[in-house]
Amino acid sequence: MKKLILILCLILGIGSAALGSNNKLDDILKRGYINIGTTGDYKPFTYLNGSEYEGYDIEVAKEIGKQLGIEVKFIKTTWKELLSGLEENQYDVAMGGITRTIARKIKSEISDPYLVFGKCYLVRPGDEKKYDSIEAVNKKEVRVGVNRGGTNEIFAQENLKDATIIIYENNLDVPEAVAKGEVDVMITESPEAYVYEKKDSRLKASRAGNPFTKSQMGYLIPKGEQELLNTVNFIIKELDLTGKIDSLKKEYLN
Repeated sequence: MKKLILILCLILGIGSAALGSNNKLDDILKRGYINIGTTGDYKPFTYLNGSEYEGYDIEVAKEIGKQLGIEVKFIKTTWKELLSGLEENQYDVAMGGITRTIARKIKSEISDPYLVFGKCYLVRPGDEKKYDSIEAVNKKEVRVGVNRGGTNEIFAQENLKDATIIIYENNLDVPEAVAKGEVDVMITESPEAYVYEKKDSRLKASRAGNPFTKSQMGYLIPKGEQELLNTVNFIIKELDLTGKIDSLKKEYLN
């Protein structure tokens, strides 16, 4: 493992002598652990199960730690505070179903994309055709649930201005609100919609196969930390080559 770290340092030119000063990757390796900021409320990428984090990106984070020979510590954050927590050094990398956007790119570095997805709806069984368009949902009588501070809220505000938008602090509360009839539609992404449809008979995905948008997911690294960004991208590519990424996608995303 130490040999891998040495190879990475040589490839990326991150030795302290070469740089003449410390950087975040140096700090992480010296202290022996990496802090991962995650919301813990977005299945199947990150969710808090009791006191333990689970999900696709949680496993990827653990693999990053394993490759670097260091411990992984998960730091709870929210969608609203995702970037500010990164900027304030509360964590080293933000992971957990994060959409690559220009707004986030301006304030951070973003890893290579690892999944293409799109915005869709989560509804109750029988409502898949009733709520299958922007026009069908963009009505005052339609209650739309979204999590605060994320791209779901932005999508709703931009496209569903006439609908009644109800904001939830925790994304995990929105599917339950749909199932209980507290809201009619949840704005979500296709991977999350499929997960809930498979696991909860009270829920159905609408437009997941033909989403309204197309986006990519990535991991956020503090602005200017190019060595850490290069290292994360390097490790992900290595995990892909060895088949580990494919295995995780089959377990969590299919």
